[in-house]
Amino acid sequence: MKPELIDMLCRKSFKYSPEPIFKLVSGRVSQFYVNCKPTTLSARGMYLVGHLVYESIQGCDVSAIGGLTFGADPIAVATAFASELKGKPINAFSIRKTRKDHGIVRWIEGDIQPPQRVAIIDDVATTGGSTIKAIDRARSEGLEVVKAVILVDRQEGGLENIRQHVADVSRIITRDELIEHWHSGMGAFGD
Repeated sequence: MKPELIDMLCRKSFKYSPEPIFKLVSGRVSQFYVNCKPTTLSARGMYLVGHLVYESIQGCDVSAIGGLTFGADPIAVATAFASELKGKPINAFSIRKTRKDHGIVRWIEGDIQPPQRVAIIDDVATTGGSTIKAIDRARSEGLEVVKAVILVDRQEGGLENIRQHVADVSRIITRDELIEHWHSGMGAFGD
């Protein structure tokens, strides 16, 4: 599954330039850009991502997975769906970027209650800032964050920064794996 996901990410989500032309959220400019949404919102991408992330959280004894909306949402939903298929259901949740100011004022949406153990997911990590924000907000709502999973690690220090907030951090795919596949000519898998 992982080789197929790497291929799909390269075809649908990865942009590369010999010159740094892509502006990142951090304000830095980079030679490559990863927008996972075309992959994570496609049917086959959801299937691959859901199963790979589900495998990565085995043994963590979590009852839910989620992260900062919108990048984490399709990954959390795909993982929850895969977990049900495997007979070990894990719920999905979404963390708002701005706190809801009406009804029940809270950061998190989903079928989850404190002090449940959860995993935080993010689609891409550069500095880890979005993931850390999600970890902090989940904890502020009384959840016990025991793991973080990054779909694509840009290998720019993000995982190390996240580990300062939660010890168990893993990644599914690295920037180096994407670049290697990109330079190899891609196309190993069909649409």
